[in-house]
Amino acid sequence: MTTAPTTAAADASKQAPLECPCAGTAPGRPGGARAPRFDACCGPYLDGRAVAPTALELMRSRYTAYVLGHTDYLRATWDPATCPADLDVETDAPDAPRWLGLQVKRFEPQDARHAIVEFVARYKQGGRGHRLHEVSRFVRGDDERWRYVDGDVSER
Repeated sequence: MTTAPTTAAADASKQAPLECPCAGTAPGRPGGARAPRFDACCGPYLDGRAVAPTALELMRSRYTAYVLGHTDYLRATWDPATCPADLDVETDAPDAPRWLGLQVKRFEPQDARHAIVEFVARYKQGGRGHRLHEVSRFVRGDDERWRYVDGDVSER
């Protein structure tokens, strides 16, 4: 999954889906509910027209960035102190995961600057299905932008 860095131009050239990959998932939202349009959900965050107003929207937009291969967005929304130097998302690589769905289990604002989002992301890689369960920590910077810090992960 880690190869040459992606450029903003390459990220921008990726074709946007009609329905948002995050499916607008939120705690308590019924499963099977119709996914919102990409341009009305995560699209404005990924293309820079808007900033995610909460850690929940940021987490969903980051999932969408993984699905679509928007490495630059992932870097920009990751706390610089914890962002891996070799971060690169190659959706076309033969061993790249194929993301299948997202379920947000919990969203807990801790205070005005800290929040937790617990989620399960399903994906297929190497012909096998997997579940990534993470409790993620987010911080709001002095610039008022939310950023992913780190998370406790379990995979099956």
